[in-house]
Amino acid sequence: MPIRGIRGAVPVRTNSKAAIHAATRTLLRRLLAANRIPVEEIAGVVLTATPDLNADFPAYAARGLGWSGVPLLCAQEIDVPGAMPRLVRALLLVNTTRAQREMTHVYLGKAASLRPDLSGKRSR
Repeated sequence: MPIRGIRGAVPVRTNSKAAIHAATRTLLRRLLAANRIPVEEIAGVVLTATPDLNADFPAYAARGLGWSGVPLLCAQEIDVPGAMPRLVRALLLVNTTRAQREMTHVYLGKAASLRPDLSGKRSR
């Protein structure tokens, strides 16, 4: 079965454990809902946070959703001058027979400006 990638990003209000977890949970739930994906079809997730978000790991939010069997990896985004601050990004790798063009990417709030070509739209 092919693996497809689904991207998303969400701004985080403050550098706190609660804010990082809340934003990450919202993003992950929206990604699954937009793509009608059961957790069992997730092959793995890469989560990144901007350098100004260091109060906790975004992956703990996924564990809090019950994703105990999903391989998760957290990393820090490259610290590019002028880049959008306080942002969590996600790359879901899912097992699916659907084509890549059928995947819907989710960019919430001001993160939608990062990829206006993909915000709430299917891949091209």
